[in-house]
Amino acid sequence: MRLAAAAAAVLTIAAALGLRAVTAGSVGKYGGDALYTVLLLTLVVLVAPRVTPLTAAASALAVSWGIEFLQLSSVPAELSRRSAVARLVLGSTFNPPDLLWYAVGAAAGWLVLTAVRREA
Repeated sequence: MRLAAAAAAVLTIAAALGLRAVTAGSVGKYGGDALYTVLLLTLVVLVAPRVTPLTAAASALAVSWGIEFLQLSSVPAELSRRSAVARLVLGSTFNPPDLLWYAVGAAAGWLVLTAVRREA
């Protein structure tokens, strides 16, 4: 399961970068938000391969929402000015619609992980 989770993480990053490269506006932004949460879900499974799909999805969603709400402070914006990596991981500005798209990503990840587990 760890190898599959690592491969899924790499594919998710490639999908997010590809989406940003070929789309503009809301599709790229909100699709990237959903894929951010999918990536977090794959990392949860990588660290804890026996985690249930619901726990993996809830954990990824909690981290995504936590980072989004952290953007209400000045910390992510300040770190993002200093580091491109911080900008990618933390973002800089709170945007309420992002919360919905993180939930979409968590739901999609849950569906895929549930289906993969059933087939195994």
